[in-house]
Amino acid sequence: MKRYSDLEYLKLPKWRRFLYTLLCLIVGIPSGIWNGIKKIGNAFVKFGKRIAFEFKDIYLTFKNGDWKTRTSFFIMGFGSLARGQIMRGLLFLLMEIVFIGYMALAGVKWVSQLPQLGVQGPVKEYDPIFDQYTTAYHDNSFKILLYGVLTIFFAIAVIYTWRINVKQNQIAEKILASGKKLKSGKDDLRSLVDDQFHKTLLSLPLFGIVVFTVMPIIFMILVAFTNYDSINDGYINNLFDWVGWDNWNTMLSWGEGNVRYGATMGEILTWTLIWAFFATFSNYFLGMGVAMVINKKGIKFKKFWRTCLVLTIAIPQFISLLYVSKMFAPNGLINGFLLDMKWIEQPLPFWTNATWARITVIIINIWIGIPHLMLMATGILMNIPADLYESAKVDGAGVWKQYTKITLPYMLFVTGPYLLTSFIGNMNNFNVIYLLTGGGPSNLDAAGVLGAPGETDLLITWLFKMVTTSEPAAYNLASVIGIIVFVVVAAISLIVYNVMPSTRNEEDFQ
Repeated sequence: MKRYSDLEYLKLPKWRRFLYTLLCLIVGIPSGIWNGIKKIGNAFVKFGKRIAFEFKDIYLTFKNGDWKTRTSFFIMGFGSLARGQIMRGLLFLLMEIVFIGYMALAGVKWVSQLPQLGVQGPVKEYDPIFDQYTTAYHDNSFKILLYGVLTIFFAIAVIYTWRINVKQNQIAEKILASGKKLKSGKDDLRSLVDDQFHKTLLSLPLFGIVVFTVMPIIFMILVAFTNYDSINDGYINNLFDWVGWDNWNTMLSWGEGNVRYGATMGEILTWTLIWAFFATFSNYFLGMGVAMVINKKGIKFKKFWRTCLVLTIAIPQFISLLYVSKMFAPNGLINGFLLDMKWIEQPLPFWTNATWARITVIIINIWIGIPHLMLMATGILMNIPADLYESAKVDGAGVWKQYTKITLPYMLFVTGPYLLTSFIGNMNNFNVIYLLTGGGPSNLDAAGVLGAPGETDLLITWLFKMVTTSEPAAYNLASVIGIIVFVVVAAISLIVYNVMPSTRNEEDFQ
């Protein structure tokens, strides 16, 4: 394939530019995949080198350190206490005491039971006092898995703290060897609100991310490798256990008859991506267009038109979407009006035909989403320098040229991150789909699949049905869906974030 220089490319007709760009994209896919694999490999190599460096540094610190430093390898904070850094030493020592106490009282128990997730479940035992059999509850698989994961995270945090403790001793030795004075407790506190204030501010959000984001994701991943459902609930009915890749084989297999999880997964994932694309970009461009029209000079009652659009935001979606769903029902207001006017002979299948239902939810979502984009675009459009448009008019640029060369690039630069989060949000847009159609109409090809997903179900609504309406409630299979959603969302986010103008061409909009 011939490669054009920048000048040769600009001389090409528009249709040849498009074809050339498309061919470059297709040809570049294998090299892009290979480069991605190399980057992942390089990341593992760097990680391995970093681990090797840390082990080497720990060994040298122990070998060359004084007796205070060596003692700190076993009694955290001893070196800091011996050198007069009381606050640091007490914090390190407290961490070790709490960890040892927790592991002795409960941690070892939870971690030791992780391989089996419990030994004895609920059993019927005879009660001679009441002369009847009662259920005696023993192990709890859910608690074992949860507290086991928490214990592992706690152990990792302690190991990291131990490494900091060793590093602090190494640094303290170097400072004392140079003849300088070590920081006191007051100096440390002053540092936390001065030169280290950024770490103080980030500590709480980082803790929240680990506890409320990272740990639930890991727990969900682990559940996907168990047989956890409403029958094997881990405590009341039966214990659950590890089943390896069985859940993944179930969800990705084509099966026979109506039990076609793989085909159903592919169909729903495809519709989810289609829905997210149209729901995002239809709102984006139409909302921008409405904002441009309202902001245009000569348009009267600007505040009135904005107020009318904002009213759709003020009304809770739970109310508006349920009402709109009834309006488009076979016996609803829309079909009733069309029948009364003799424009149709039978009700239109807004919610009973798959194609009609999908198009209808996209159109209704436009009604919901345009006001948000209109408000956002209004503020951004007012900040585009008027000199750019005046210069473009002088150069003979028409309205379309001004839009594609000035307005749209500026909007994409400012709203790029929002556009990405909007796309991801629409992939998980539970409200619009569930309140309008409930996932319907029915998908006969997926009638035997747990949750009975319909033609308009997204992955998130299918997951919800799988744990609320199916019998048994398949939490394990729902976890597989959750992981697939996470992988797709993460991949799209990483790819788009690295190519959006907001992160690549920031200097062009200074």
